[in-house]
Amino acid sequence: MTAPVFVVGHFDAGGGGRYVLDGPEGRHAVSVKRLRAGEDVVLTDGAGRWADCVVLGTEGKDRLIVQLDSVSEEPPEQPRVTVVQALPKGDRGELAVETMTEVGVDAVVPWAAARCITQWKGERGARALAKWRATAREAGKQSRRVRFPEVAEAATTKQVAALLRDADFAAVLHESGEVPLATAELPAAGEIVLVVGPEGGVAPEELALFEEAGAGAYRLGRSVLRTSTAGTAAAAVLLARTGRWS
Repeated sequence: MTAPVFVVGHFDAGGGGRYVLDGPEGRHAVSVKRLRAGEDVVLTDGAGRWADCVVLGTEGKDRLIVQLDSVSEEPPEQPRVTVVQALPKGDRGELAVETMTEVGVDAVVPWAAARCITQWKGERGARALAKWRATAREAGKQSRRVRFPEVAEAATTKQVAALLRDADFAAVLHESGEVPLATAELPAAGEIVLVVGPEGGVAPEELALFEEAGAGAYRLGRSVLRTSTAGTAAAAVLLARTGRWS
């Protein structure tokens, strides 16, 4: 199994490359993962910088001492894949973020679509966004990523249209789409933006606005997927066809 990943705020090691992982991450490494001397770990800032380390020992219940010799930089993947995710009900939003993170999506944009039952407003919205971001962080660690997906502020339909207008390839998953996403012509670099509608579907006026912004309507397959799984399935298709999984 690959080495477990822990998030750090800096890579400033002491003399001889001795680095102390403490706080919640240190407690998880020592008290939950029960790491011991000689085991490998990866430290990352979640933004592409990372370091392979070897455990030297532990102090108490929340301090992991590792040997950190050098820091590497993972460049951003190309093309960049952003999924605009309509707000699902309950905890299905976290499920969508978790699985999209695992497959390799680069950014997630929460979208308050017209047919969304769930709406993010005030403190409730702030808590929901925080949960999505925490989910992306934890799923990034679990899937051994060193560059976690960005989770943006909730977007309006007009803001989504602006994203689509600037994209190198823009698509909306919709039953009216005549072209399968699996056969779409994709760019080798730049920005891919994919829109996943709510359970009730993308409203006609939203679809018209997105098409005006340059987004085509594409179908994924014969079966109807829930909004919390459609983005993950579609992202897998895109990542495989762009060569990012090769």
